[in-house]
Amino acid sequence: MRYEVDFLIIGSGIAGLSFALKVAPYGKVCVLSKADASEGSTKYAQGGIAAVMYDSDSFDNHVKDTLIAGDGICDREVVEMTIREAPDRIKELVQYGVNFDKSREGDRFDLHREGGHSEFRILHHKDNTGAEIERGLLEEVRNHPNIELKEHQFAIDIITQHHLGQRVTKHTPDIECYGVYALNCETQQVDTYLAKVTLLATGGMGNVYTTTTTPIISTGDGVAMVHRARGVLSDLEFVQFHPTSLYNPAEKPAFLITEAMRGAGAILKDSKGNEFMQKYDSRLSLAPRDIVARAIDKEMKLAGVDHLYLDARGIGKNELINGFPTIYAKCLELGINITKDMIPIRPAAHYQCGGIKVDMHGESSIHHLYAAGECSCTGLHGGNRLASNSLLEAVVYAHNAAEHAISKINELSLCKQAPDWDADGMVLNEEMVLITQTKKELQEIMSNYVGIVRSDLRLQRAFDRLNLIFRETEELYNRSVLTEELSELRNLIACAYLITKMAMARRENVGLHYSIDLLRK
Repeated sequence: MRYEVDFLIIGSGIAGLSFALKVAPYGKVCVLSKADASEGSTKYAQGGIAAVMYDSDSFDNHVKDTLIAGDGICDREVVEMTIREAPDRIKELVQYGVNFDKSREGDRFDLHREGGHSEFRILHHKDNTGAEIERGLLEEVRNHPNIELKEHQFAIDIITQHHLGQRVTKHTPDIECYGVYALNCETQQVDTYLAKVTLLATGGMGNVYTTTTTPIISTGDGVAMVHRARGVLSDLEFVQFHPTSLYNPAEKPAFLITEAMRGAGAILKDSKGNEFMQKYDSRLSLAPRDIVARAIDKEMKLAGVDHLYLDARGIGKNELINGFPTIYAKCLELGINITKDMIPIRPAAHYQCGGIKVDMHGESSIHHLYAAGECSCTGLHGGNRLASNSLLEAVVYAHNAAEHAISKINELSLCKQAPDWDADGMVLNEEMVLITQTKKELQEIMSNYVGIVRSDLRLQRAFDRLNLIFRETEELYNRSVLTEELSELRNLIACAYLITKMAMARRENVGLHYSIDLLRK
């Protein structure tokens, strides 16, 4: 099937949905969702969204905190723009029907504080903020007459001049995006979507690792598509591991224990129940995530254990139950009463600070292709994302991208000569074990060699193994009927390769990139 739209959006999280609502008055909009529309990283964001809302805080303080967390390599202009736009974007979310918790008097937002923040500035909805944002935006999108939301549509590749028979390399000037090819997961047919403007809001790539807090659909699809289309990518070596995921090896994704719990007074403790963060940072359990994750990783290795603890017993019982109801209920299912018991935790892959390089309008190096949210690299996060700046970045850049796209839409036309997907000669691969085993091997390579702590030897070993896996998978891909599982594996391999290659090129310990070999220099 062939479809023609003005605005095509890949992804149905906060970035994709808010962009859709803004551009909908200016043309026909189609949102493709890989799974159910509500399923994605936005839904799983517990903590909240950072913004300066009152005079007790300041833009300068939020800027300073972001720059410190980013370890000096943020784009300061981007940081200042994003943080100054935050209050207006929050007001829009409220207008869309998103409910943030208020004070008892009801006249002010109830604000949390998280690691790396000098002030209380995290707007939240209990401990399921992302789910509330997703609910509000999705309801608005479903009710808008100009927006078509199509679920279980898996974007495979960006359509560029390459598909018109031209040779495209990373040095080709003026690469253009004409839309995407997408696998209809119900019909198993690859459809052609032509668009004047395309936005990638495909989320992260946490599933390149064995343990991650990201949903199982976070397989780096947007980044891999741009890589194949020869677009510019940046900072992929900066993988953020959340310090506190609930230790429960049987569960995927790993359940997140929000940083707001530490902001409320929970304390990290070692396997013997002793505090340890004083050995690593004066900010203790509220140090930035890269410092805390490395500290936990080191303490686990020193003690030879596979988890440590978060002690929330010092927080009042009512505050724990009412303020963190999702965490309380989840732990109780596992026989852990967080008002009486410490919570077993360990770090888990959580957020990709790098991605598709975009300008301040959210446009990538490929013309008419925008990116927003975790799949993008704006310069806001630098070497390490400050807690709760991710939802903020997504909604700010969705707004900027929408304004820029709207200003250009009447000048653009569809590339109707783009061909349909060619599947002639492909055969159905019935050996699913080839995919599942390779995916498992990939995740173990990345977890063991390209994780929280790295070395030259580990990175080289990962690079060599990934090259072998890549060749095997490409051979399988080139002769097989396209499936979602095979496409995801291919995307994960591309992302793992890019993370490793960029980590090898980074010759300094900065932010989330930490190599024991660089300590010796």
